[in-house]
Order: sequence, then C-alpha cells, then structure tokens
Amino acid sequence: MYRLVVVESPTKARTIRKFLPDSYRVEASMGHIRDLPGSAAEIPEKYKKESWARLGVNVESGFEPMYIVPSDKKKVVKMLKDALKVADELFIATDEDREGESIGWHLLEVLSPSVPVRRMVFHEITKEAILGALDETRDMDRHLVDAQETRRVLDRLVGYSISPLLWKKIAPKLSAGRVQSVAVRLLVVREKERILFVPAAYWDLLATLQAGKESFDSTLTHLSGIPLATGRNFDDNTGRLSNNLVDGKDVVILKEDDARDLQDELKGVDLNVVNIDERTSKRNPYAPFITSSLQQEASRKLRLSARDTMRVAQKLYENGLITYMRTDSTALSSEAVEASRRSVQARYGKEYLSDAPRQFANKVRNAQEAHEAIRPAGTGMKTAQELGLSGAERDLYDLIWKRTVASQMAEAVIRQTTVHLEAETSRGTARFRASGREVVFPGFFRAYVEGSDDPEAALENRESPLPSLTRDSALPVRELEAKGHETRPPARFTEASLIKLLEEEGIGRPSTYASIIDTIVRRGYVQRSGSQLVPTFTAFATTNLLEQQFGPYVDTGFTAEMEQVLDDIASGKRESAPYLRALYVGEEGLESMVEKGLDSIDAREVSGIIFEKWAPFVVRVGKYGPYVEQEVDGERVVASIPPETAPGDLTREMLQGFIDEKQKGDEVLGIHSTLDMPVFVKKGPYGHYVQLGDDEQEGKPKRISVPRNMDPSGIDLGTAERLLELPRSLGQHPETGVTLKANIGRYGPYVQHNRTFASLTKDDNVLTVEYDRAMELIAKKEAKNKPLRSLGLHPETGDPLDIFEGRYGPYVKHQRTNASLPKDRPVESLTLEEAVVLIDSKAASKKAPKKRAAKKKTTAKKTTAKKPAAKKKAPAKKK
Repeated sequence: MYRLVVVESPTKARTIRKFLPDSYRVEASMGHIRDLPGSAAEIPEKYKKESWARLGVNVESGFEPMYIVPSDKKKVVKMLKDALKVADELFIATDEDREGESIGWHLLEVLSPSVPVRRMVFHEITKEAILGALDETRDMDRHLVDAQETRRVLDRLVGYSISPLLWKKIAPKLSAGRVQSVAVRLLVVREKERILFVPAAYWDLLATLQAGKESFDSTLTHLSGIPLATGRNFDDNTGRLSNNLVDGKDVVILKEDDARDLQDELKGVDLNVVNIDERTSKRNPYAPFITSSLQQEASRKLRLSARDTMRVAQKLYENGLITYMRTDSTALSSEAVEASRRSVQARYGKEYLSDAPRQFANKVRNAQEAHEAIRPAGTGMKTAQELGLSGAERDLYDLIWKRTVASQMAEAVIRQTTVHLEAETSRGTARFRASGREVVFPGFFRAYVEGSDDPEAALENRESPLPSLTRDSALPVRELEAKGHETRPPARFTEASLIKLLEEEGIGRPSTYASIIDTIVRRGYVQRSGSQLVPTFTAFATTNLLEQQFGPYVDTGFTAEMEQVLDDIASGKRESAPYLRALYVGEEGLESMVEKGLDSIDAREVSGIIFEKWAPFVVRVGKYGPYVEQEVDGERVVASIPPETAPGDLTREMLQGFIDEKQKGDEVLGIHSTLDMPVFVKKGPYGHYVQLGDDEQEGKPKRISVPRNMDPSGIDLGTAERLLELPRSLGQHPETGVTLKANIGRYGPYVQHNRTFASLTKDDNVLTVEYDRAMELIAKKEAKNKPLRSLGLHPETGDPLDIFEGRYGPYVKHQRTNASLPKDRPVESLTLEEAVVLIDSKAASKKAPKKRAAKKKTTAKKTTAKKPAAKKKAPAKKK
C-alpha cells in the first residue's frame, strides 16, 4: 500500500521521512497553495467587473473568499497531484494550529483526493510522535479552518478598505491593519507621553557606612519624621507632586541647598542602627515557554528580533529538536515532566527537585488551542552541547532547555534585610535606609533566571548582602554625597515589552507578533533605535486619522473582542458570515465609515501634529515626509524635518533651526574655478547636497550629496569642487586590472570594483580614502558576496543556482533572475528542485503581459459570483 504524506516545508518532510517506511512518500506544499489575490493581475477574469473584486471577498454573498493558486505554487500543485495519482491514502500532516489546519483544508480543496484521507497531528517531530500520530488520525476540523478563514477575510476587509483612505488623506503606500494599527497606536500613545512629560528634580543623601571591614550604602528617606519625595511621587504631565502620601504622611521635596547643608552637618557623625527587619521569601520557577514568552526572553537575553526567534525556532522544530513553537499552552506532558525531573536530579542533585511534579496554569487571555509548551523534543533532554548545536540555534535551544528544566526545580529561598539608621540634625531626625539581599538556597536559579525589560533592574539571582549588624550600634559615615535626581519619561517600547503588552491585552496571536513588528517597521511607522521601537511622524498622522474615523478599530478592547469571536468560531460556538456582515455593512459598518471618511476627513487637519511645547510651530506629514510649518510676516513657511528624527526628542529649538535654515536659502560658495558656473550648497528632503549651476540653466544641473560625516556649514568652494569631481580613480585591482573608484551614491559614500560596491564607514572620507583602504573594504564585501549556498545547475540552462543574502533577506539567483525565499524558510533546507520552481515562477511572472484597463465611466452593476458547489468533507478513517 502506497501512502502520500503532505507537510508544509522540505525540512519537516526530510525529518519525518527518516521515521517512516519506504511505502510512505513525504512531500512539502511550501506553505499555503491557495490564497486571496495579491494584486489586480491575479483576479480571475470572470470576477474583474464585480464591485467587490478588489477586496478578493464577495461581500454581497456570504463573504465568500475568492481563492486563487498563485503562479509560484502551480508547479507544487502539479507535483502533489501527480504523487496523489499513485497513492492509496493521503495523510495531511500540517501543523496542528489553525494555520496548519487551513493549509490542510486548502490542499484537499485543490487536490480533490478520491482516496481515503487521514489528518495526523503531532507537536514534536520524533519517531515515537510520528508513528503514534499515524495510529491516531482524526477528521479535518472545519471549525479551525473557519476561524482562520474569518481572520484572513477580516484582515483583508480592514486593510483593503482603510488603506486607500490613508493614501488619499496622508501619503501614498501606507497601510492599515486590524492588529498592526493597534500596535502602532500603542507606540504613538507612549511617545505622546514622552512629549508631554515634564521632568521634576529632587535631592537626597547617599551615605557610605563602615561596619568593621565592610562598607555599604544607605539613602536618606525621612527628615523629622516626614518622608522625602522620590520619582514615583511626581506627576509625569505636570512635574508636580501627585502621589504625595507615604505611610499616611505628606512627602516633602528636598531641595539642593537643603541637601548640601545636611551633607555638611552630618560629616563625621555616626548613624545609629534603630531597626533591622529580616524577611525570607520564596521564588517559584517560571512556566515553560509559550510563543510570546520565548520571543520576549530571546529579545532580552539573545538580542534576537521576534522574527529571528521564530525563524530559528522553526528550524529547531523541523529538525526534531523542540516541540511545536506556536503555542499558548504552558502545559508539559507527563513524559516531559519525568524527563525534566530525571535531568534535574542527575545534573544538580535531588535537593534541587521540586517536591512534586509541577504544572502551570495558563494566564494568556483567549488562549488558543494547543497541546504543550515549547520544550526539547523527546525524553532525552539533551543539552545544546550534546546535540552539537552552534550559533543562534545553540543559544535559543539552550534557553528553552534551561527554562524547561527549571520548571521542575525547587523554589529559590531569598533573605531580604532592611536596616533603618538615624542621626540628629538641626532640622530634626534624619533617617536613612539600607537594603540587602542574599540567596539562601538557589533552587531553580541554578538553571534559569528571567531577564528584565528595565536595564537598571537587578536580576533575581543577584546578591547584595549587608554586613552583620546589631541594633543600637553606631556606624561611622565614610562618605556622604548629596545626589540630585530628575524624573525620567516613560521608556519606549522594545520588541519584548510590546509583545508583553499585546499579549496582556489579548491583541493578536503570539504567532503573528513577529510579522506585525516586521510590517510596521517596513511600512515606515516605526524605526529601530537600538532595542527601542520609535514611532515616526507618519505613525502619528495615521493614528490621528484612525482615532478620528475608525475609533473602535484601534481600541485595544475592541480588538481583543475580535480575538474572542475568532476563538468562538474555532470552538463552533459562533458562525463567521453573520459576524462579518455586522462588522462590514450597515450604517455603523466599516464600508460606511470609509465612505463618510472620504467626505468628512480634512487631510490637512488630520496630518497635523500639534503640541504646546512646540508652539508656534506645527508639524505635518505630507507626500514627501514630515515638515514643520510656521507663519512668518503673514506668510506660511515650511521646512523638511529629517525623517529619522524621533517625535519625542523634537524641541522648539530644533524646529526653529529647520525654519531658519530654510529661510537662509541656498548658499552660493562661489564660481567654479574652471567651468565659470556658480556652486551652491542646498538642502533637500534627504539632506544637504552640492550643486553646479543654477536651476534656471538649460539641462539638469550636476548634484552630489554631502556625506553625513561632513558638516555642510564647513564646506568651502574647494571642497565642493572636489565633491563635484567624483568619482575618484584610486588605482587598478591587482587581479582584474579594473580601476577602483570612490564615489557617493544613494546610500552614501562607497568604493567600487566591477559590480562590487563597499560602503565607507563614518571614519572614512570619500575625498581622501586611499587605495589600500579601498582594497580592504572591497575584499570584505566580495567575501560577503559569496553565495550562502550553491545548489547546483539549472536543469534547462545549465547555469548555477545560488542563494545569497540580500537587503530584504535570502534569495535564489539564476542568471539575471532573483527570487526571494519564503518567509521563515531556513537557507539550509532549500533543495535544488524547489529553487528551480521559485526561479521559474519568478521568470514567468516577469514575462506575463500587464493589462491596463481602459478608463471609462460605467455605472457599477452589482452582480454576484457564482457560489462554488458545496464543499465535500473528505472522510478521515481511523486505522
């Protein structure tokens, strides 16, 4: 009997293939083989005149999706159909979540199998799990499919309905999304808090005390029985005291003069120990990883983005090393618990085991169906070193291993000591406090300690013990420092803290967080600054529009309710079509909101970003980016704002500088020494540049950008002429004889050899860089330009197929055709056959003629696509 098993990826297929007999053929679908049309060119001809065709969803007939097989999947479909022709059974072995169920359902719809179909599910790729799944097959779960389809339709309706409004009212190429727009709003709200923040100053005293041979620090907390204000007592928006009660008493702000007077008065004075408070507490281990907690910890500890975390985790899963990485469940199987406990006892000793096996309650709002937490696959609990892992795979696996093992370890025992000390002053009794912390028994700390989003927060296993002290003892002050403090604005979100908030609010799904963050960065709503996510001015303007016209769609509660509806559909408690109809049509529906917005939204008003601290300036977002606007002598003056400027860092002085520079006009450096033409320094939307000739002359004047490491105000005529003479010839390459050149391009200064362009660093000068330095940079770049993998020769052309690392990720190259690898697809897993499919599909799409519809006014006629015949449910048979 011949059986066909279909999974999503070739890596997964190769791993599973090792565990199955020769009578099983395992093939990969390369993800979804059907989807909604991605462009107008993909819409079937029979639907193109329908009013709803652009959406890809028939909103006039039950919100029926218009599915198509993309051109790059047609060869995959043909391969699967050919394999199915000789198969006696079909096993759908896609992932066990909604996405996997949906991929499996689309396979059945397209392949139309006439043989028995079995749905096999597993959450780890081990021999035991795979063979067990063959014996415990089930039917396709249509409720899960419906939930995923509803999510896809919902995202399409929101994105395709609102995005065109953004193009018309703010700027082209913007996009809205059901979850991404909420995430952007959260970032904007935090940045607004930073803009409105008013800092407050306060002082205290830091005393370093001597106790025998040891010393420790203590801080002044009370004066004459009145608590002193700290950062938490001030209002962020006013800088004034707000939370001004501590232990039922009003706090007082210690001023600098008072702090320095106390410093002088307490020099040489002993502090008396008046109270010692010791408390012992226990810390329980953390739950095993779910998707979101893994992304957060990998961001904090490994500096991995959410996307990179999921890419590495996918590879570990497909190679049979960890369990399924898209899960909301913190549960561990009994086998995993026992394996973890054996590992704890063997590596750390019996005293480090918890008293009983430990399971964790799920705290995720609207937790989706899942079977188990992320853990090492199987029961061997091998370490990363034992598995021979390296790089990011080693680091992430090690994190997962430690977290899993720690979950079955004993609690950590911590002793916290607080000491109060006093001295008399002319202003009354000065009370100081010192705190100490020591780990009495490390417990699970031996294996794992969770990171923190606050870079100044101490990790839980860090010790800072106090020396042994006795009550009523007098301790000499070794040093005394008056310290000034200023309250700080709320911290910007990092990937980890944003994911944490999205999860807490029930917005989106952990499996989508990586793509959400990726999308808002790629669309220009967010810039990365180190680990911070900084919203742009475009994000502010877009959020203005969405809050004004589509308030519910950027409300966290409303978005979380959507997730609950999807959960209800997944469990069969609710139907999709009535929900989508209520959301989209009617007076309060999305369709009506968009139509009203076209008439009512004032583009100039909605693009304005106004804060009192910036007055009299107004910041707006236009077609070419952010700009500042001011009325000067009755005339409107505008100036571009550098797009990398963070809104929260913008000041009135910076805005004045942009205006002043614009009013100053173009600076004429002089007349070119040989060409008898004026030379200018000008500023454009993308920075300063030098121009030869004026704008009135015939033909386009020569221009060249001023490098970022060169001060525009310091450029003289000689420097400008040297810039205009670029490119510079540096000498011939010793192997090729080709001349090396230095020049300035779109992305800044570079050196060039043939088709290799190597960027200069901030320490290099394009006007002075020498031959040897150019050769060094070229050599490094050419080494990087070597393919990541060579796959072999194209069967038809005989030319090589190689994988390279590109600006937007890895891609396959063949002759002059480049084809990107699918998202989350490891480079190592791509086969020659799959690369041929990618290249041929890309080449075919390039050759396809683009049809341009004739512009003519017609009265829209509402017609409904013929609804497909009722879908037959493929029977699933138990073995």
